[in-house]
Amino acid sequence: MDHLVGIRRDFVRCLAEKFGYNTTQDNVPVNETRREFSGDYTFVLFPYVKELRKSPAELGAVIGDWLVAHTDNIISYQVVQGFLNVSMSDGFWKHTLDDISSIKDYGSSPATGEKVIVEFSSPNTNKPLHLGHIRNILLGWSCARILEANGYDVIKTQVINDRGIAICKSMLAWQKFGNGATPESLQIKGDHMVGDYYVLFEKTFRTEYEMWQQSAEGQAIYQKLKKAGQDTDSFFKEYKNTYFNDYSVIGGEARQMLLDWEAGKPEVRALWHQMNGWVYRGFDETYTKLGVSFDCVYYESETYLLGKKAIDDGLQKGIFYRQDDGSVWVNLEDVGMDRKILLRSDGTSVYMTQDIGTAQKRYEDYGIRRMVYTVADEQDYHFKVLFEILRRMEEPYADGLHHLSYGMVELPTGRMKSREGTVVDADDLITEVISEVRTISEERGELAALPIEEQELILRQIGLGALKFFMIKVQPRKRMIFDPRESVDMQGQTGPYIQNAGVRIKSVLRKANTETAGSYDKYSDVSELEKALLRQLIQFPQVVKEAGINYDPSALANYAYQLARDYHRFYHEVRILNAPDAAAKNFRIALSGQVGRVLEKAFYLLGIEMPERM
Repeated sequence: MDHLVGIRRDFVRCLAEKFGYNTTQDNVPVNETRREFSGDYTFVLFPYVKELRKSPAELGAVIGDWLVAHTDNIISYQVVQGFLNVSMSDGFWKHTLDDISSIKDYGSSPATGEKVIVEFSSPNTNKPLHLGHIRNILLGWSCARILEANGYDVIKTQVINDRGIAICKSMLAWQKFGNGATPESLQIKGDHMVGDYYVLFEKTFRTEYEMWQQSAEGQAIYQKLKKAGQDTDSFFKEYKNTYFNDYSVIGGEARQMLLDWEAGKPEVRALWHQMNGWVYRGFDETYTKLGVSFDCVYYESETYLLGKKAIDDGLQKGIFYRQDDGSVWVNLEDVGMDRKILLRSDGTSVYMTQDIGTAQKRYEDYGIRRMVYTVADEQDYHFKVLFEILRRMEEPYADGLHHLSYGMVELPTGRMKSREGTVVDADDLITEVISEVRTISEERGELAALPIEEQELILRQIGLGALKFFMIKVQPRKRMIFDPRESVDMQGQTGPYIQNAGVRIKSVLRKANTETAGSYDKYSDVSELEKALLRQLIQFPQVVKEAGINYDPSALANYAYQLARDYHRFYHEVRILNAPDAAAKNFRIALSGQVGRVLEKAFYLLGIEMPERM
């Protein structure tokens, strides 16, 4: 419901009656009046000045007089340069509160009948979920919920990267050094254990490489390049991959394991199934902690061959071309991109091939025409190429593809490196944030009287609320630094600050329930603080809509913060339960209830819980 449709309609009527000028309500933008000026809402007069041959002051006076005389909602106006600021009646605000209260799922749109797939997380099975995954997961999950609120049938999915040389590195390290260890025997989560072996492989390889650098063979290559006048300052750093592929003993063993996996060697496949199983159980524990789930899961081991038929079809249609060595390419130079390989000369697929096949499989499975890929901005070019290829293939969903690109997240201590074991695991970060909340809670002692189980629930809700809000409040495209201590600040732009507003409202409503609430029809003199809250509530459906259009949960997070901030001020400066009369009390209780409902709905869309107490 557009609560401003009435004043738009009246504005259009005025233009027609006074000037014979016809327009539609959609062409009449209404903005909140800036706080330094008097008024509630503002019409922009500049678009009509030239058409009607009136000065802004003259035009504003005619329209303002007409609106005051012919409507019940507008009681006064002020013309400021090319803007008409209007002040609304108490009746307008009371009717607005009535309307919002009467809508069961305020902020949501009717079903569109359209399906959309949202892909997020998509981890590798050689390491646990980490800090970067958390931002990915939270963005994808909140976007999925926001799209659902906008009427879409959303399928949440991930593609698990469960094959390749990195996976074989962790498998080989466990085989060489694990001595049959299991997550149960080590009392560790399976994904953490497998990640430890991946780090162990890299440390073993690094030691081997350092020894080779000092060997006669390594020094001979180094001296040969030096004599030839080539840059040798970064030689060993740049030569690392060549060494892994051509000289390394442990690298050769990992490559052979990958070949054995691709050949379907039973013992390698059995080890692969066993270790991936450990990782999946670990992932599921983390997803449960974060409160997220998936409707379907795709596996790279099953999808990496799917694109081959699509490439053959593209060759026959002349979309792709084959080189003399047998490799298949696509030329995108006409749209400012380069030539992209789709099949290697030996016929094996690349990531692009896999993504083409996976997109086709999703359309086959669900008939969707919209897909959202939540992937870091390091892959911006990859998705530009993928989407262009699918357009050239004339896929029916090609115009409904979106890359939800986001900036990398760091800690105050700097970037993380998974190969060196300096990554902050998602589980450890969750524990750390909850620990920060626990410390603050113990200092305040406000939960001490509650049962332990309830204390733990509240601490988890606040801790995860702090983590999630801090990640989501930053516009996705921006890089960010996550500071666990800053995220739990009760006075900052944080999840706990907003949760505190929700808890205050719950307390007000609990106390109000001991008395009979009545009508507020006779309430008059609606205060500026109450108007500010109602203006915010009016915005909510549009904020949800735009967050969905732009795939930007940060807009909703920042809206929730502004609403909570206005309520905190209202709570401190306006008497609620001890208001001067029954009508005022009932109005303020009803207003508090709707603010609480919208805050809770906003947090639900962001994947954050609202605790009962703090």
